[in-house]
Amino acid sequence: MARPDTTVGQVLLDRIEAQAVVLAGLDDAVRADEADAVHRMRVACRRLRSALRTFRRLLAPGATDALVADLRWLGAALGRARDREVLAERLAARARELPAACEPERVAEALEQWGRAEYRRVRPEVVAALDSPRRRSLAAALAALLADPPLRPRAARAAAPELARIAAREQRRTARRVRTALAAGPGHRDRALHEARKAAKRARYAGETAASAVGPVAERYVERMKAVQELLGEHQDAVVAAAALADRAAEDGEPFAYGVLYAGQLATAQEARGRLPEVWAHAAKRKLTRFGWACPADPVETARGAAACASQAGDRERP
Repeated sequence: MARPDTTVGQVLLDRIEAQAVVLAGLDDAVRADEADAVHRMRVACRRLRSALRTFRRLLAPGATDALVADLRWLGAALGRARDREVLAERLAARARELPAACEPERVAEALEQWGRAEYRRVRPEVVAALDSPRRRSLAAALAALLADPPLRPRAARAAAPELARIAAREQRRTARRVRTALAAGPGHRDRALHEARKAAKRARYAGETAASAVGPVAERYVERMKAVQELLGEHQDAVVAAAALADRAAEDGEPFAYGVLYAGQLATAQEARGRLPEVWAHAAKRKLTRFGWACPADPVETARGAAACASQAGDRERP
């Protein structure tokens, strides 16, 4: 739980420092191709980039643009390897559930072999990224930011109410994207759902940052946004898997088995879309962001917090 004098700027810097340590500590593990190392480094990139974007109003305009771009670049380099690994694992697991007539073990082994070949093909890109001047520049930029933070005056505000405002803003942003996705036609639906997933993930990361300062009161917000993110992630994985199967069917000579798998992925995607309104209803409740109006640092913030709390208390809870 944050002390009354904790500022939102300090919470942000603590988040950046923690993730920068994670990022730096994974270089050797990724080079050694340790299990899950690529995934953990990619997540650290995402959390850092999300923090810099979500809390950008606390930072001098343009001060972190290059750093955000470098984090996006490194995350993409890591993602090409990670995505192929996860896709092959997913399809092989589904293949082993096929009827005996489809020769499930043989099909699963073919998919695993394809996945290993794809991973080996893109693995050198990961090592090259870690060895590049741009990776060293990224590390130096993180160190410079922490040594001399480009904070604006608003970063000196009390942490709790500011974190609540940011969480509410990210909740509204996710709500807009979910509404757009639910209203989208078939030609635009998958892309819209993917954008909603990214918004939910950013909201989740904002909640994680808040939880580090205000404690368990923010954890329910994190849990609800994570549920939305994971549901939409399952939809995205199914869409990507179906497209991969369509591409592989002719090349691998498995049109029947791959067709069965393809239909299964489409059904998974449809199920996820059907569950979205219910899962989002739990994440959309305004009370989830009422964790911040505690212990403001000065009388002005006390008045602001009390007014905001009273205003929110009068709102009807949205589904």
